Amino acid sequence: MRRKERFTIPGKYILFVLTVLCVGTMSLSFLTDFDGGVLNVVSGYVLIPIQRGINSAGGWMRSRVENLEDLTAVKGENELLREQIAELTLENNSMLQERYELEELRELYDLDNEYSSLDKIAANVIGKDTGNWFHMFVIDKGFNDGIHVDMNVIAGGGLVGIVTKTGPDWAQVRSIIDDMSNVSAMVLKNSDLCYVRGDLQMMTEGTMQINGLRDQGDEVEQGDKVVTSYVSAKFHKGILIGYVNEITTDANNLTKSGSLTPAVDFEHLSTVLVITDLKQQVDVDADVAEYTKAASSEDGSEDAVMTEENPDGTDGGNDTEHSDSVEPEEQ
Repeated sequence: MRRKERFTIPGKYILFVLTVLCVGTMSLSFLTDFDGGVLNVVSGYVLIPIQRGINSAGGWMRSRVENLEDLTAVKGENELLREQIAELTLENNSMLQERYELEELRELYDLDNEYSSLDKIAANVIGKDTGNWFHMFVIDKGFNDGIHVDMNVIAGGGLVGIVTKTGPDWAQVRSIIDDMSNVSAMVLKNSDLCYVRGDLQMMTEGTMQINGLRDQGDEVEQGDKVVTSYVSAKFHKGILIGYVNEITTDANNLTKSGSLTPAVDFEHLSTVLVITDLKQQVDVDADVAEYTKAASSEDGSEDAVMTEENPDGTDGGNDTEHSDSVEPEEQ
């Protein structure tokens, strides 16, 4: 079955008709006032709304393109600002760290001057036990640097602890807040002897134990300084331990106990000073010097000469009562 042929008008005829129509319209507009009347009315109702629509669409598209360009520019600026913020944050953190280290070094410098009669060496903390507190930690100096067991360690405001173990380039330190620590101390105001014991549970409140205080004159009060005593077996005398927090009378009505706020921040230790003079060595040197002075004195007074059993002139019974508890050393 043959398909029916479609009727089509040749393109040249359509072009001819449109050309004649355009020429006729142009002639009519030129020779008459047709364009000022009818054409204006027709354009007012037909062409102008279309033109407005086209202008609106063009304006919307132009604004979208401009917004897109602005958004691209803003994104680029945002990325640049983020990079600058990251750099400034790193610089700020570095400056804060340097400021903290400078303050710590100043504290160590002041501490070094305060105990200028003792030889010291600075060391960095390189390890610690788990937990928030530095009750057992490791420093980066050992016996190759002259560090030995029982050397005192200080930092910041005062006493930190004592060296318990050493290696070639490291040493272990037990701080005074450790449960095994027990320091013979005295109240600086009246030289009354007492014990300062470590207690990690109390350190959650920022305090330590203070026990065995006589204080017969009821002179000790909150804020008084507590330092290492002259009868301490291992700690040099006069090193600041902390400040009295509160004191109550014991059940025996003879001694007092309470709490003490340590002078050192045991939550943020990074650099310490190790006193390389051992307490025993310093005591012996001082005793020899005093004995020599007493022996050479002209009056030869008996109370100026010390005995071998009691070189520091104190009561031997008190040495036992107020000596530091010593834990067996691990070899």
